[in-house]
Amino acid sequence: MSPNITLSWVLALAPEIALLVILFCVLLYEKLFKPSNPRQVGLFTAWGGVAVLVLTAALFWLFDQPGRTWGVSESVFWGGMMRNDLVTFVFRLMFFSALILTALLSMDVPRLQKIEYYALLIMATIGFSLMAASTDLIMVYVALETASISSYLLAGFYTGERRSSEAGMKYFVYGAFTTAVMLYGMSLVYGVTGATNLYVIGDVLTGRPIDGVQPLLLLAAVLVVVGFAFKTSIVPYHFWAPDVYEGAPTPFTGFLSTASKAAGFAVFLRVFLSGALGPVIQGGWWAMLIAMCIITMLLGNFVAIYQTNIKRLLAYSSIAQAGYALIGLVTLTQDGSGATLFYLLMYVFTNIAAFGVIILVSNATGADEIKDLNGLNRRSPFLALVMLFAVLSLGGIPPTAGFFGKFFLFKSAIDAGLWWLALVGILMAFVGLYYYLNIIKVMYLYRSEQDDIAIPVSRAAQVGLVIAVVFIIYLGVSAGPAFELTREAAAAFFPG
Repeated sequence: MSPNITLSWVLALAPEIALLVILFCVLLYEKLFKPSNPRQVGLFTAWGGVAVLVLTAALFWLFDQPGRTWGVSESVFWGGMMRNDLVTFVFRLMFFSALILTALLSMDVPRLQKIEYYALLIMATIGFSLMAASTDLIMVYVALETASISSYLLAGFYTGERRSSEAGMKYFVYGAFTTAVMLYGMSLVYGVTGATNLYVIGDVLTGRPIDGVQPLLLLAAVLVVVGFAFKTSIVPYHFWAPDVYEGAPTPFTGFLSTASKAAGFAVFLRVFLSGALGPVIQGGWWAMLIAMCIITMLLGNFVAIYQTNIKRLLAYSSIAQAGYALIGLVTLTQDGSGATLFYLLMYVFTNIAAFGVIILVSNATGADEIKDLNGLNRRSPFLALVMLFAVLSLGGIPPTAGFFGKFFLFKSAIDAGLWWLALVGILMAFVGLYYYLNIIKVMYLYRSEQDDIAIPVSRAAQVGLVIAVVFIIYLGVSAGPAFELTREAAAAFFPG
């Protein structure tokens, strides 16, 4: 081992290394053990995710990795390519939780009981985790491509189905284009500063007049944000979401709508708050982020009203949720960034719970229209209850996690003097209640011709959905500790 590589460097990458080991184990599992039940691969993946999540928590609580009092220099590893700080820790919790729940819910879909599917799922998780830790433009790009290529393949995993093939192709074409645009913006930043490390770039731009290169930096900022806005489905780079959400395998759709969005926001926060383009965002370009935030909330909520397909409805809902999360970023405060982290954390459990119900209903009905939820309370009271909590959380109704998620975001906006932005968010939350409560209405008030036919729920699905609901309720009843952790993590974006 090189003398420059210390134990701390290895521990900083321990969760990703563990995921890589699990990836190889999954690939060898079928060859070595030849399980008679293909569902065992999904179960193996879920247990692997649990092991990595426990490892991450143990490193934090038992070995102080990352430490709560670490400064910038103490949390930088691998030649400045990554940071092992509380921000990385919080996002790892999101990604690994999403992996566990998605693996459990995928076990009920026969066409996904293949080692290739779970291997790609793990590879995407590794990419997302590295995105959250990246502090160098080169590392950001490598991590982004690791996650993106796996996601393109997963979106089109149903090779014999036209909608899935279309989803994979659209996701690939749009993703490749926006990534190329983002990469060009990064090259402009490098050309101006001569550096690729986010914090070095920030120091260069802060320590010298940037009037002469301000137009070029603004152009670079716009180009870079194209890639991040695509990953988070922020208007006007949202156009891929409805078609991809509808055509992709439903378990992966839930994973994509949560983990991918969280990873996009992780890099968004790194680059525009504590890193490279921090000095630029203070100028007139900040108004563009405000406009994107408002339009994203407006379009996502109003277009969702007219959807009849439940996956497309949740796609536009996901666009609106990205607008809410962006409120915390544009406040340029620690409370706002902490609120965004908390919102993304609760959104992982909320949205995966909703898609988990859709998976089981779709398995029974062969479709994913809103009308297929008619009389769900009679066919499966358990699934109806899970969907009830998920929908209430998406709508921001107490005592669910979504209530405090929106409360912290709107409060941070008001504290930052952006009361009018908080007002827009509150009004859009009321608009969202219209289509969210409509889902509850069809589940509990409408009848179905198959009311007497129960929807089977496997033990794996029960475990996954119960875990999601427990966290939805816990983060809604006792949000304080989680928010304090995310707020403390957000201090990394404001070292001054």
